[in-house]
Amino acid sequence: MENHELIRRLEDLAAQCEKSGSVTGSHFLTPAEQFRAVRTLRNRGVRLLLHGGHPDCERKVAFFLPDWLEPEYFEPAEYLRAIRLTAHFGAPGHRDYLGALLGMGVGREWVGDIWVEGESATVFCLPSVEKHLLGIERAGRVSLTAEALALTDIPAPERKREERSFTVMSPRLDAVTAGMFRLSRSEAARQIALGMVSVNYELSNKTDYTVSEGDVISLRGAGKGKVVGFGGNSRKGRLYVHTEIYQ
Repeated sequence: MENHELIRRLEDLAAQCEKSGSVTGSHFLTPAEQFRAVRTLRNRGVRLLLHGGHPDCERKVAFFLPDWLEPEYFEPAEYLRAIRLTAHFGAPGHRDYLGALLGMGVGREWVGDIWVEGESATVFCLPSVEKHLLGIERAGRVSLTAEALALTDIPAPERKREERSFTVMSPRLDAVTAGMFRLSRSEAARQIALGMVSVNYELSNKTDYTVSEGDVISLRGAGKGKVVGFGGNSRKGRLYVHTEIYQ
């Protein structure tokens, strides 16, 4: 979706929620779309909750909650589904599974995360396409069997995260990028100028952008990480930055 179309659609869903007094939800949003949604709507009095079927999902649906429903009582199993795909005599990759699912005529926005582990994959989707996706039989040349999976039965994926702390003179994007990805500051500035660095999933060419706690910084070809927090100053007056690098 284009930015203005996305926000307009979300505003319509928020209005429908207020009018009907019931939960409304979008399609699956990319992390970049989620940041835009939260940034645009958080000061408009709407009750927005993001959920992808599991706390570790990256692609999530934007749900709008009526006044009577508190976020802690929201039941994702009522609005999201998961499918377990098991491969036989092969081990398809993420791209294979995604291609097979889209080949069934389902739009990408109807499918959330696809977690591949060994010879199986967990697919998150909207209820409207669950029955159709359960009919999948192949991913490439590999045959598959599909079964519905309760959201409560899904373990967290194994993801390696490296804690990385360093100091900066100020929380500028070039300085933090350098520390996160172990570059010189001049090289980090060059990568930013080349359009290789994203902040919260949007390209940023401002070396002096002030990084905040919670920002997700990506460097194309090197991965991404999250700024966990800032903690005190060193003896030389430099600011400590604590990050997690996703591997």
